[in-house]
Amino acid sequence: MFSGEYELKLDDKGRMILPSRLREDFQGGLFLTKGQEGCLFVYTSGYFNELIANMDAAALTTPEQRAFLRLFLSGAKNELPDRQGRITVAPALRTYAKLSKDLVLIGVRTHLEIWDRQEWADYQAREEAAFANRPGEVIPGIF
Repeated sequence: MFSGEYELKLDDKGRMILPSRLREDFQGGLFLTKGQEGCLFVYTSGYFNELIANMDAAALTTPEQRAFLRLFLSGAKNELPDRQGRITVAPALRTYAKLSKDLVLIGVRTHLEIWDRQEWADYQAREEAAFANRPGEVIPGIF
């Protein structure tokens, strides 16, 4: 399970260094793809392949499912960290997530998310304010 928050830098070649405590999980490679709300998702290769296999069963039954699969996989890039734990974030993915040099990597149970540091701060502020304005409500599917 992935959790936590890490502040990272994107170098001039579009590479970032995975935190040392996460490198073992990605020794077999990883997949980077477009996420939701303006971030990138990072999956282990094994989990990504399982996820796609589970999607395949329903992927062609509705236009919405086909569209999601197209968008999700069209930006997916397979990466293998180098000896220093560096991975390259493709230019199209950097543009999609509006990444600057300052990044935040967060653990979200089954995957990691890469955010531009300012976009992450803005997102947190919006969502924390929204939670504060919903006293006593239970979020469906979480609790």
